[in-house]
Amino acid sequence: MEVRSKYLIVRLLPVVLLAVAASFWFADVQQGGPSGGRWVARNLVPLLALVLLSWLTLFLGNGRWSGAGMRMPLGTLGFAIPTLGLTAYLHYAYSVNLNEMFSDASFPDRVFRYLPLYTFVAGGIGFAIGWIAGRNA
Repeated sequence: MEVRSKYLIVRLLPVVLLAVAASFWFADVQQGGPSGGRWVARNLVPLLALVLLSWLTLFLGNGRWSGAGMRMPLGTLGFAIPTLGLTAYLHYAYSVNLNEMFSDASFPDRVFRYLPLYTFVAGGIGFAIGWIAGRNA
C-alpha cells in the first residue's frame, strides 16, 4: 500500500466513523416518529457529502489535511460545522420535543423533509467562508 493511501485512509477514518454514528442516530430518531422514517435516506445525503468532501481534501493534500494549502481544509470544516450542527440539533430537538417545539404541529416530522436542503445551503455558505479564509491564510 502506498504511503499516501495509508495516511488518507487513517485520516479519513474519524470522519467516516462520525458519519456512521450520526447516521444510526438519525435513523433511530426518525423511525420513532409518526412518519416511520420516510425521509431517513434523504437526511443521510449531507453526511455522505461531508465524507466525500473530506476524502477530496485528503486526496488533494496527498494524505494530509493541509497538504494542498488551507482552502480545502477550512472549506471542509466550514461545510461540516453547519451541516452537522443543524442536523444534529434538529434531530435532538425532535427526539426530546425540546420546549414542546413539535407538540402542536400538525405534521411534526416534516421538518426532516426539507432538512437536507437547509443543511446544504448552510454548509455551502460555510464552505465559501472557509474557502475565502483559507485563501488568505
